[in-house]
Amino acid sequence: MNPMQEVRLEKVTLNMGAGEAGPKLEKCKKIMEVISGKKVVITKTKKRTTFMAKNRPIGVKVTLRGEEAMEMLKKLLAAVENKLKTSQFDESGNFSFGIKEYIHIPGMRYDPDVGMLGLDVCVTLEKPGYRVKKRRIRPGKIGKNQVIRKEEAVEWVKKNLGVEMDNGE
Repeated sequence: MNPMQEVRLEKVTLNMGAGEAGPKLEKCKKIMEVISGKKVVITKTKKRTTFMAKNRPIGVKVTLRGEEAMEMLKKLLAAVENKLKTSQFDESGNFSFGIKEYIHIPGMRYDPDVGMLGLDVCVTLEKPGYRVKKRRIRPGKIGKNQVIRKEEAVEWVKKNLGVEMDNGE
């Protein structure tokens, strides 16, 4: 197979929404640091709504790359019993899934100070050459053969992560 056509893991993003600043956001921050072992970024609102002003803290996220992203992804998939639905994949080959409660993750213990919180896991896949699209100076377009299709992403997940696919929506 052409090495430029091989699908690879770019990043895994974990995020939790608190809905407001305060004690709930601090709990989310604390549990996210325990799960990932990394520094947490606080996400803020993008625009003003009826309920919330602009630039208010609303959640937390962590982005993992490289080998630690792959290890974390395997651990997080174990929390959902290594099962995904084809509807969780988008047309660009990325996929997302939710974990209802952090204690489902292997190795995690219940913290009575935090309570029960869930998180979202977003996985981004890429092929070699995607840098052309993301570079700051003179970004280019990705050719149609270089774009990841949904079917390629599903095959990659089955082969590399041993995930069972459910075709049900």
